[in-house]
Amino acid sequence: MFDASVYVQRRKKLKEKLGSGLVLFMGNEESPMNYPANPFHFRQDSSFLYFFGLDFPNLAGIIDIDNDRDIIFGDDLTIDDIVWTGPQPTIAERSAEVGVSETQPFSDLEEKVKSAGNVHYLPQYFHALMIKMESLLGIHPNKLNENASVELIKAVVEQRNIKSEEEVREMELAADIAYEMHTYAMRATKPGMVESEISGKVEGIALSKGPGVSFPVIFTINGQTLHNHYHGNIMKDGDKIINDSGAESPLHYASDLTRTYPVNGKFTPEQKEIYEIVLRSQLEAIEAIEPGKMYKEVHLHTAKVIAEGLKEAGFMKGNLEDAVNQGAHALFFPHGLGHMIGLDVHDMEGLGEDYVGYDDTVRRSDQFGLAYLRLARKLEPGNVLTVEPGIYFIPELIDMWKSENKLADFIDYDKVEQCRDHGGCRIEDDVLVTDNGKKVLGMPVPKTVADVEAECAK
Repeated sequence: MFDASVYVQRRKKLKEKLGSGLVLFMGNEESPMNYPANPFHFRQDSSFLYFFGLDFPNLAGIIDIDNDRDIIFGDDLTIDDIVWTGPQPTIAERSAEVGVSETQPFSDLEEKVKSAGNVHYLPQYFHALMIKMESLLGIHPNKLNENASVELIKAVVEQRNIKSEEEVREMELAADIAYEMHTYAMRATKPGMVESEISGKVEGIALSKGPGVSFPVIFTINGQTLHNHYHGNIMKDGDKIINDSGAESPLHYASDLTRTYPVNGKFTPEQKEIYEIVLRSQLEAIEAIEPGKMYKEVHLHTAKVIAEGLKEAGFMKGNLEDAVNQGAHALFFPHGLGHMIGLDVHDMEGLGEDYVGYDDTVRRSDQFGLAYLRLARKLEPGNVLTVEPGIYFIPELIDMWKSENKLADFIDYDKVEQCRDHGGCRIEDDVLVTDNGKKVLGMPVPKTVADVEAECAK
């Protein structure tokens, strides 16, 4: 964990922002895989980690703004527990490490919450806790999230969207682990192997260096499926791989990197043509990042770069300004350019994506493709975000658009049909917005054609 002063200052800032009331943060519980004594690997709630820092189950944290008290609720282990776990520090000892001097048994939480007049809480995603919170708040689980405190959501997002130096160092560690994951995969992938032979070892690297992956590994020859978690395909000569994977640092900060490379180590001319368009768009997107710029502008510029490349390759035609304005590029680039990243790989998505990536100055579009942009708001120093353009040939989407003759002034469907089995290509890095520009986090994973092929040949 960070120094106790970090958590004290975070809670102090939240108190000042909210002004009054009681703030309830529920820590996560263990979740059974198939019976109670066999749980999944524990992962603490990210907002609880942010404000209270304790990384073990069955805790709750209270910030009592009116009385300026911070309290951690939890129970010390019994001798029956210690037989299985070994001796552990007490709740009071652990709480002192994050600057909290007051602790109470978990059974006292209900009385504390029910005696408070104004309780702030965040939207919940852990169903067992949603049921538990019904007894605390008297709100049915189905109604719990719609009654969450918008004031608290906005305050937490405002704090967590700006990463401190300590947080950036953790994210650099996570990105460096991802470097090892990606360069290993490039070197180890060979025709005839099953995807799982590589994806499993990629995940193993993350586990050997920290808590593990920051999200389930995407490692597939079928990159046209954006979030493809199936790893059972045999990789053949002429295939290319999308490896979208990242790791958590020791304190659970995430990385999220993507590379696309040929299974046999050499791009075909057709693969290289598409890859170079994506690479050019990604490099220009990173170059465009600076404080004060709307990320939606960066996304749209990237879309135009992709459209220009696709026009040169014969897939698009016509006036490209009009094509992008009308969303024609989204046949090939149907997702957003990136998202905030931090303690969550899609940072604070559970609090409401529109609170994190949008604000009063920019609203989400309903246009296909642009509607999936997770981050559109003005960039600030301390933001950490992903930059991940891609080009995809999705047969089902091509068939639908072609049957509707959709945006045919801008798309050469005959040319598209010739490459409908091309699959997908994506390149992604994690980028910190600095006071006067940007910084790509972590050791640079190869991404030029020459560097990728050289890494694959090692």
